[in-house]
Amino acid sequence: MVTLPLALYLGVVSAVTLQRVIELLISRRNVAWARKRGAVEHGRAQYPVMVALHTAFLIGCVVEVVLCDRPFRLELAVPMFALLLGAQILRVWCIRTLGPYWNTRVLVIPCAHRVTQGPYAWLRHPNYLAVAIEGFALPLLHGAWLTAIAFSLANAVLLAVRMRCEDRVLPQTELEQLMLLEDA
Repeated sequence: MVTLPLALYLGVVSAVTLQRVIELLISRRNVAWARKRGAVEHGRAQYPVMVALHTAFLIGCVVEVVLCDRPFRLELAVPMFALLLGAQILRVWCIRTLGPYWNTRVLVIPCAHRVTQGPYAWLRHPNYLAVAIEGFALPLLHGAWLTAIAFSLANAVLLAVRMRCEDRVLPQTELEQLMLLEDA
């Protein structure tokens, strides 16, 4: 039987899934824009792993709650919803700040400078913070603790690799940008 909390939870998971689809469309457009400007992709092998992990995450959020009959606990749902909402706001802020430079791949456009406005003025990888928060808040909204733990651990490993890749290829300062251009 579908209870009101379960129906609301499924609605939230559906909304997050729709947001991901919209983000993929934005990313596709921005990848084409970047490639027209000579962008070079790095860490290509990470991308299918990331897509599989995020797809499994969204499926796990639903499957665990339904198959394991996870209980809804309002005292947990309220703070998790607040965290989830904050993560979504941060994610949108990241996308808007980066504009056409935002995408789901690691692309380096020659002569482009590192963005240091918006949330990037305070954090090097604010979008990944949003992903990490969402990774435990969305499943815990309805008690899917196995999904929260499994995704958080797998995501931590993936993000460690991905951030190392980004930090290696994206210039940190204008001087590093010039040094990368000289090496090319």
